[in-house]
Amino acid sequence: MSADPSPSQPRVGVWLIGARGSVATTVVAGCAAMTAGLHPPTGMVTETDLFHGTGLPALSSLVFGGHDTVDWPLPKRAEALAAGGVLPHSLPTAVAAELAAADREIRPGGPAPGDTRDSTGLIETFTADLRDFLRRHRLARAVVVNVASTEPAPTGSELPASSLYAAAALQAGCPYVNFTPSTGLHHPALQDLAASRGLPFAGRDGKTGQTLLRSVLGPMFAQRALSVRAWSGTNLLGGGDGAALSDPAAAAAKNAGKERVLADTLDAVPEGEVHIDDVPALGDWKTAWDHIAFDGFLGTRMILQTTWQGCDSALAAPLVLDLARLLARAHEAGLSGPLGELGFYFKDPLGDGPAALGEQYTQLARFAERLRAPAPSEPRSLPGEGR
Repeated sequence: MSADPSPSQPRVGVWLIGARGSVATTVVAGCAAMTAGLHPPTGMVTETDLFHGTGLPALSSLVFGGHDTVDWPLPKRAEALAAGGVLPHSLPTAVAAELAAADREIRPGGPAPGDTRDSTGLIETFTADLRDFLRRHRLARAVVVNVASTEPAPTGSELPASSLYAAAALQAGCPYVNFTPSTGLHHPALQDLAASRGLPFAGRDGKTGQTLLRSVLGPMFAQRALSVRAWSGTNLLGGGDGAALSDPAAAAAKNAGKERVLADTLDAVPEGEVHIDDVPALGDWKTAWDHIAFDGFLGTRMILQTTWQGCDSALAAPLVLDLARLLARAHEAGLSGPLGELGFYFKDPLGDGPAALGEQYTQLARFAERLRAPAPSEPRSLPGEGR
């Protein structure tokens, strides 16, 4: 559905936090592959009829850059992902130029070991990087998307790394998406800034696997008046996220969204919890088990067990592209503040919207109608200029 941009169509930036990670690499490689017609847009809701005529930026109009604290080049990361079966074997070679172009736009993140800059200095540097990206590529706008590894919840007043990047996005006039359970814009110190900038933002924690299934099964039990006694789960995963989630504090942040889905769809949290185990040998793949104990008619005790085996990067990448396009169009349409209608994409969405996937899809359809409304005609300041 995504048409090639006309010569006059403005280009849109996608600035990825964690830009050399597996998800970001899959996003860049996947966008290039779809633009070249090498692969269909499987998993991209914005490429379905639901969003026909909404004015989303074409995939071919997207320009990638980002921040990261590692220096492993994107082409090499893509080769490693292909070796692990995440990307098609021949794809890194086919889109090598696009990967190299995106890699040239990645700037050093922080704070890194030995970094002497304080929070203000880091935010200023990140903001300058974004403004330079917008200026050099003459972009109409850029959307900042956090796809970095999960960080523990902050314990003091100091801004965590995810919030430093979020603050820079606001300062540069960029819409923001938090695809992770990290703090990001949720930090109290950023609330006034977020309100004053008039930018759209969405999050948090992309819903790609186990919680996606829970958001379908939870409403099923409730609608059939079946009493769920216990719901326990286990996640086995490797890669950077597996290592990050081996930290109990980071795992707690991740599990909060999983628990919220059950609380909201079942009206109570059943017994049980989710365990997350780091298995480095799995690489970018994960296995999620759920064991659900429920009561049926006359108290008959029954069990439902599910197994989800998937590739996190391949599940997340189309959602990241969807969200980047949706936030760019929302910004163009003059929308601002938290976009609760995008709860379809998140474990722990902003606002008080529904947790059931079917109801979230209905809200997403309404959001598509909002995007079809004419954009405001009044002049806008350029991204990063005084708003």
